[in-house]
Amino acid sequence: MEQRVRTVPDDTTIAQQIKTAQALSVLGGVALSLVSNSFIAATTAIVLWLYNPAPSILIWLGVVVMLNMTRLVTVIFIKRDNLPERDPERTLSLLSSGAYLGGLVWAVAPFLSGGLTTEGANAYVIFIIAGISAGALMQSTAHSRTALLFGGPPLAATMFLLIQQATILSGVIALDVLLLSVMMVRASGMSQANFIRSQQDRLQAITLAESLSNANQEIQLSNTQLETLARLDPLTGLGNRALFNAHLHALVADQDSDPRPIALLIIDLDRFKAINDTMGHGAGDKVLVEVSARLARLCGAHDRVVRLGGDEFAVIIDGMDAAERAQAIGAGIMASAELPILIHGRPTIVGTSAGLALFPDHGHTAEELFASADIALYAAKEGGRRRLSIFNPDLKARIDRQRLIETGLADAIANDGIKVFFQPQVALSDGSIVGFEALLRWSHPTLGPVSPPEVVLAAHTLHMSERLTRHIALSAVALIQRLPAFGLGEASVAINVSPREFSTYSLSAMLAPIVAGSGIDPSKLEVEITEEATLDAVIAGEELARLEQAGFRLAVDDFGMGHSSLAYLVSLRIDRLKIDRSFVTGIAASRQNQALISALIGIGHALDIDIVVEGVETAEEAEVLRMLGCRLVQGYYYGRPMPVDDIPGWIETHPGPGRPLVGASRIQ
Repeated sequence: MEQRVRTVPDDTTIAQQIKTAQALSVLGGVALSLVSNSFIAATTAIVLWLYNPAPSILIWLGVVVMLNMTRLVTVIFIKRDNLPERDPERTLSLLSSGAYLGGLVWAVAPFLSGGLTTEGANAYVIFIIAGISAGALMQSTAHSRTALLFGGPPLAATMFLLIQQATILSGVIALDVLLLSVMMVRASGMSQANFIRSQQDRLQAITLAESLSNANQEIQLSNTQLETLARLDPLTGLGNRALFNAHLHALVADQDSDPRPIALLIIDLDRFKAINDTMGHGAGDKVLVEVSARLARLCGAHDRVVRLGGDEFAVIIDGMDAAERAQAIGAGIMASAELPILIHGRPTIVGTSAGLALFPDHGHTAEELFASADIALYAAKEGGRRRLSIFNPDLKARIDRQRLIETGLADAIANDGIKVFFQPQVALSDGSIVGFEALLRWSHPTLGPVSPPEVVLAAHTLHMSERLTRHIALSAVALIQRLPAFGLGEASVAINVSPREFSTYSLSAMLAPIVAGSGIDPSKLEVEITEEATLDAVIAGEELARLEQAGFRLAVDDFGMGHSSLAYLVSLRIDRLKIDRSFVTGIAASRQNQALISALIGIGHALDIDIVVEGVETAEEAEVLRMLGCRLVQGYYYGRPMPVDDIPGWIETHPGPGRPLVGASRIQ
């Protein structure tokens, strides 16, 4: 907040201002005084000339007029140069010098016409000198020195000549002149003191008024800034949650008098916490500012764009086309989120998810509308992020279900309510068992069976992904320890890891102590990730490299469903690719699927990467895959996911090496 510095004049400044006021006051009356002085000098010369004509009278008058003209020119230059404001002391010195010269010239007047007497014209001279001295006092009330320098010399000359006459009358008049002089000195001092006091009072009043005015302006400015800060986000310049609440409530309240549709769009950034944690809060701030700017460019002048807090934004749109414009803005921010943001010179893509709710269809109050938009946002994240979700009643039912799942997840993990089942992976050539995939199972006390994706989403939402993965990894390691007793010492066990987990904790740091404590070879534990993780070179790439260096096997699940870079797979030295079931369904009749499977198998052979085909459910599918050159398979045709205690029984009935696989009966 900008602070104004309130200045209080010091003693030097006040003295300077008073000197300026004195100079201006004296200067204001000089011109009139000089004109009057010249006129009085002319009349005095006439009176003296009539009494006793003498050339000295004319000379004296000429000197007076010339001196007054010189002083008048000096006054003009003083005013033109604004000398009283720049140098008041010099101004007063110039004016006092002129007054003193004028006083000296008038001091000659009593000596004209043969000297001063108490009769005739000389009496008039005494009267004039007393008058001009009193006039000088009245014209120079602000500065006594100027008045005394002008009136002092003629009064002194008058008293001197009167005393020289040595008569009673001249003595009385000399005494009167002396008293007049004393009164002039006293009156002049008092006038100057009064003037100075009045100027001090004026300056104090001005200072107080300015102080009060400044204080009032500062208060008004502070109030304005506080109001602004209270309603604006200081980082992005957008409105904040307070402004959002006020605007949304006002729009809803106006529906009675001005009914019109309202659309509420809530936007959340994906992976923002990872950017803050790995690249610093400065990088996070840069992302927020850039996203704010992009969002503002997409919105109209009447749309209300706010930052609710953290990495969450909202847009309030009203008007007959609110729904259409809100969807356009949502689509626009999804598209703009695909454009990289340069952070420390490195392009980084920050995805966005958005939820949209409409008034009055999805809520009749501001609170209901916000809750509906929030539910839609939750659904967008649950559905894979980087999408716009529009509220519908089914979403609420799904959200209620998900919240029930979240409520019971912690207890389920702690009390072994989350079960770990294992599905076998076999070689098509001889039926040998090459490994197992760990799959979680949970039967919720209220909801019944809960799907693994729902469990994984709840764990991520509650920041419990590490606990859940640890629980599964411990079960997988326990199975690896038992596999030699089953005659499967070379088999591995795979655990699935959500790509979201790489931004919340270090998987390698969590798995390494578990493996070291169990004494197993880390290559027997396989980490399965989806293609989405391989695309995130910033977070996932570094973590996958650490897992590979620690000796864990790496597998890419659902290969072919995303956009993996083969070069990236090679650089990470992926051990296994798992082909999604969607390529297997109907493969016997689909030339296209056969060609795709064959191509993917060829890629695996070329890169020396094992290919595992998932979802094999029939003998026909198994036979086609065998003819296409597939080596490893997994699916219900060979075995469903089972508890660890059921594995020995399944092994006993499973066709081993040398026994036919295709067409044989299977334990389902």
